[in-house]
Amino acid sequence: MLEVENITAGYSGVPVLNGVSLSVGEGEFVSIVGPNGAGKTTLFKTISGTLTPMAGSIRFEGIDLLSIPPARRPHLGIAHVPEGRQVFPSLTVMDNLELGAYTDAGRRDWSRNIERILTWLPVLAERRNQLAGTLSGGEQQMLAIGRGLASSPKLLMLDEPSMGLAPAIADFIFEKLMEIRSEAELTILLVEQRVAEALESADHGYVLEAGRVVLQGTNEALRADDRVRQAYLGM
Repeated sequence: MLEVENITAGYSGVPVLNGVSLSVGEGEFVSIVGPNGAGKTTLFKTISGTLTPMAGSIRFEGIDLLSIPPARRPHLGIAHVPEGRQVFPSLTVMDNLELGAYTDAGRRDWSRNIERILTWLPVLAERRNQLAGTLSGGEQQMLAIGRGLASSPKLLMLDEPSMGLAPAIADFIFEKLMEIRSEAELTILLVEQRVAEALESADHGYVLEAGRVVLQGTNEALRADDRVRQAYLGM
């Protein structure tokens, strides 16, 4: 579904990513893990189009993604749930969800999508008329995920969904993502610092360090790798 090949990207001419390649198959859950500053968020910005790469190619369902304007990429079926949630605080929960449904598919499927989103994330149904800025951090993260789902994505990109959340809340969100993935037959690309949880959920994983992919493999292979165990799993 998604093919990233030899991407080099950065800011003010200074590369953050250096020749990064990865592949996400339809229906897969792929995790990208690594330390702060490794380039994970930069990679997501490059895929979604808010950052133009210096070199390399990105294809989505066979389409040259770099030839598609950023504003059109969500209409292809790519939803980016950004780091830090970034909900619209002065709008209600329902208003935020409706804004997520601006894509062609999101408008077409709104009735079905909103019913499923409020079933998967019932706290959003309870808070539907509440201003997003008054929600807890975990509730805002669920809203950000729901807003992404409202666009009827084929690929859901999640940037650090556990950031700033209590461990129990983060665990709950990971469990919900697995439920949603199964029921919606969704493809998920996850960036996450909670390495154990990210790899446990994934079909395939990539370890990104200093802008390069240093390891990749199945979740079992990566969790068994001594370098991953020592550097990221505390073992």
